[in-house]
Amino acid sequence: MREIVLDTETTGLDPSQGHRLVEVGCVELLNRIPTGATFHAYINPEREVPAEAFAIHGLSTEFLSDKPLFADVAAEFLAFISDSPLVIHNAGFDHGFLNAELKRIERELIARERLVDTLILARRKHSAGPYNLDALCARYGIDNSRRTKHGALLDAEILAEVYVELLGARQAQLGLATRDERTRTNRNGAQVVRQRPAPLPSRISDAERAAHRDFVATLGDQAIWLKYRAGAE
Repeated sequence: MREIVLDTETTGLDPSQGHRLVEVGCVELLNRIPTGATFHAYINPEREVPAEAFAIHGLSTEFLSDKPLFADVAAEFLAFISDSPLVIHNAGFDHGFLNAELKRIERELIARERLVDTLILARRKHSAGPYNLDALCARYGIDNSRRTKHGALLDAEILAEVYVELLGARQAQLGLATRDERTRTNRNGAQVVRQRPAPLPSRISDAERAAHRDFVATLGDQAIWLKYRAGAE
C-alpha cells in the first residue's frame, strides 16, 4: 500500500485571511516503509512573511522571493501524491491551505476522505497529551535533534516514523537464528529443552531403504554413507 506523509509551512494560520503556502514536503511510504522517494518545494507566497511565521520556520520574504509559484510546482506535486492516502498531523490545517492553493489555480481539490490525521490517531491511542510532533518523538524515542525550526520535508520524515509507531507497525528486527520451539526458559533463567516422550515413527518405507542401500553400494568402499548404514544395521 502506498501512502504519502505530508507537511507544509505557511505565512499564517488561515488561508481565508490571505495566508499562503511557503513550503511543501512529502515522503513516500510503501507498506509503511519509506522508499526514499520525496517531493519538496519552497514556494513564493506572493506576499510578505510575518515575523511570527518567520520565527517558526525561518523562511524569509527575501529567501522566498525567487522561488517558484505554487502554480509552477502544482503538476509535479499532484503527480507525486497521485491518488494515495495523505498522512498529515493536524490534517485540517494543511488540507485547508493545499485546497486554497489548488482552488486559486483552478485544479481539482483534494478530497477529505484521503486524509489520515496522525493527531487523531495519537489522541485515540494515548489518553494524555501533549500530542504535538516533538512530544510524540519524545514518547517514542525518535531523534528529532535536527528540528531546530519547522521544515516541511524534515517534519514529514519525522512524522513518517511517528506514524509507524502510532500504528504499532515498526518493522521487526531481522534475526539469523531460528527459534527452537522446544526450548523454554524457567523462572531461574535456565534453558529447558523439552524431550519428546516417544520417538516419531519413521516415514521411510522398507522399499525406500532397500533402494538407498543399493544406491550406496554403487559409490565404492569409501562412501561416507557406509558409516551411517553400518550404524543403522
